[in-house]
Amino acid sequence: MIDLRRLQVLRAVERCGTVTAAARSLHLTPSAVSQQVRQLGKELGVTLLEPQGRRVRLSAAARSLLAHADAIEERWRRAEAELHDVGADGPSGTLRLAGFPTAVCTLLSPAAVRLRTEAPRLTVRLREADPLESFDLIFAGEADVAVVEATRDAPPLTDTRFDQRALLDDPFDLVVSTDHELGAEPEASLPDLAAETWILGMPGSPCREHVLTACSRAGFTPEVTHQAQDWSLVGALVGDGHGIALVPRSVRLPGQEGIVRVRLAEAPPARRFLTLTARGAREHPAVRAALTVLDDLAGANAATE
Repeated sequence: MIDLRRLQVLRAVERCGTVTAAARSLHLTPSAVSQQVRQLGKELGVTLLEPQGRRVRLSAAARSLLAHADAIEERWRRAEAELHDVGADGPSGTLRLAGFPTAVCTLLSPAAVRLRTEAPRLTVRLREADPLESFDLIFAGEADVAVVEATRDAPPLTDTRFDQRALLDDPFDLVVSTDHELGAEPEASLPDLAAETWILGMPGSPCREHVLTACSRAGFTPEVTHQAQDWSLVGALVGDGHGIALVPRSVRLPGQEGIVRVRLAEAPPARRFLTLTARGAREHPAVRAALTVLDDLAGANAATE
């Protein structure tokens, strides 16, 4: 009989690459992780960890077991969802939501407000986490639903450990100072901005990549004068006349005087938001309630654009 908790530890070793990294993600000691995996192997009558120099590696038996582990985990989550399907009484317990700051402000926090009314027996907990951290939280069972941005560094949509589905496309707008010549225009064309000075996100950030790709398609490489990761700082730099920027439409720039949003005439670049759960977890009543609200909010957001 397989202990699912020990199987999860084995899955963590595979995902993280080493016993030490798996222990860190599971908030255990490396010796505890090794002991859990060895105990699982003892129950199954096979060796799951074997020495490799001063370290250990997963054995062929472990690889074989892991080929079935995701399916086992998914089947258990589906069974758990059926057991908790309480019908008319509505979901109860604790629901843990995670996402990056814009997702929390635009979607997750409003979702938590709605769920207080629509599912009063449910306690909602919010947690800020960048997209890659959200995958770790879902995998470790420390979050139930996350909203992430689709990036090249994230696990692919085909990863059997996760269920990722499109939620919202978030287009970028041009942001200029109020005294900029485009500040009074209803729209601007990206190719006409080639001579401008630009404020971009930090190297490696997904939003920076979106902007650079859009500018490249428009036929130019932007002259980057300043770099900032925080959107409030980007707004302040634009307002002070240091350059122009492309900012996602969902990003709030509260209290930023001296700036104007201008729509792009052509199809703007856009980032994609995804809902993220563990595979097989979407039918759990609490998770299902959250996803329904998130879909409603995403639809309302799209309708106002």
